[in-house]
Amino acid sequence: MASYFVDRNEPDRVALISGARRVTYGELATLVNRIGNVLIERGVRRGDRVLLALADGVEFVATWYAVQKIGAVSAEVYTFLPAKDFAYYLGYTEAALVVADQSTAPKMREAGATNLLVVGASFDELLARAPDELDAAPTTSDDVTIWKFTTGSTGSPKACPHPATSPLHSFQNYARGVLDIQQDDVVLPVPKLFFGYARDLAALFPFGVGATGIAFPERSTPEKIFELIAAHRPTILVNVPTMMSAMIADPGEHDLSCLRLVTSAGEALPAELLAKWDARFGVPVLDGIGSSEAYHIYISNRPGQVRAGSAGQVVPGYTARIIDDDGKPLPDGETGVLEVTGPTTATGYVGDPEKSARTFDGDTVRSGDLFTRDADGYFRYQGRTDDLLKVGGVWVAPREIEHCLIGHPDVLECAVVGYTENGLVLPRAHVTLRADVTVSATELQAFVKTRLSPHKYPRDVRFHPELPKTASGKIDRRALRT
Repeated sequence: MASYFVDRNEPDRVALISGARRVTYGELATLVNRIGNVLIERGVRRGDRVLLALADGVEFVATWYAVQKIGAVSAEVYTFLPAKDFAYYLGYTEAALVVADQSTAPKMREAGATNLLVVGASFDELLARAPDELDAAPTTSDDVTIWKFTTGSTGSPKACPHPATSPLHSFQNYARGVLDIQQDDVVLPVPKLFFGYARDLAALFPFGVGATGIAFPERSTPEKIFELIAAHRPTILVNVPTMMSAMIADPGEHDLSCLRLVTSAGEALPAELLAKWDARFGVPVLDGIGSSEAYHIYISNRPGQVRAGSAGQVVPGYTARIIDDDGKPLPDGETGVLEVTGPTTATGYVGDPEKSARTFDGDTVRSGDLFTRDADGYFRYQGRTDDLLKVGGVWVAPREIEHCLIGHPDVLECAVVGYTENGLVLPRAHVTLRADVTVSATELQAFVKTRLSPHKYPRDVRFHPELPKTASGKIDRRALRT
């Protein structure tokens, strides 16, 4: 991993931009080696887990590669979590070492971390004494190098172990095969780097071609993203639908002409939201779907072949099919569970053999996501198997109602969840409107009734200044159900 993505690049090319720092590949390689030597000095051995609780920046990226280079296993945690959540990750990973920064170290200590390395003055002193040279550990294609966590949207996050072959295949199949990432690309991620979708696209895939990634410690807001675009003129923006909606709603004038494409993942991109984006910015968006179980994106739209409302076609190297409850393939046009086969499938969930047995079968993942496929091989997301609502005896997909509501010109974002009234399950819409507009619940209900089957309209509409989000930027539907 470190040898391929860092060491073999031209040393004078810029690998990473972080604030005022422009770090070359040569400087990054030296920093990786020094941190790797410090980790070894602190007792980390090949196969040990190292938990990173670092804000996005040069130290995050260099430490992540240092863990890889010494043959240890990296795991990352969102820095804005409370101490009780850190305690979960500490217990679950049984990490040999935690690398934290000044903001996360106190919470890590409160959570019970004992072997703690804190980036700061003492860390800098250790680096200054550490050797510049470090031989890469002689890992094999079977050695686990990465624990990629699920988002936890259907329970506590679980780790999917991956060997170094997973990111290598994903780089070749997706980054090169779909995005056609080039040496002159500059990649800006909206999600933070603990989220593998963002880290790989900003600090792994670009390094495969000697391109440049951007890392910033602040929370992602439309204002910050526009500021970074103006300052660094990236060519690829790694985005999620919720941020796209917020950027569209921003009243300022912004020049996005530097972008050649935008990626979208994390949750389905409604065709109505894509239409709003096209009208406002005109930058091509490649929506796709991936998972920690299969490492990264395995279905994606292609440049010049975008089909609005779809997740696209299978990425080279993968196959996908739609199956029924008995595991039998369904014909095009019918809704069923998505099953994906490819070279980046994890070995299972750490510590959960029963769920592993339900989800994994060799190099195949049964996703739990409902999809349809059309005759041209485009896949369309229909929700999760555990999201469907039975309204009046008929199954209703909340995402269909959400995508309809997003088409209303004054709706910024929305989520539909079920609630029970008099023993009946009914859909409730949680909605955020554009600033300085007023829309009634009755108007939104009528909007849905005229576009979908009448029984699908939300019986209750709740308005919010902002919807709750998960750490990966998805709307937190579990929080809305409580």
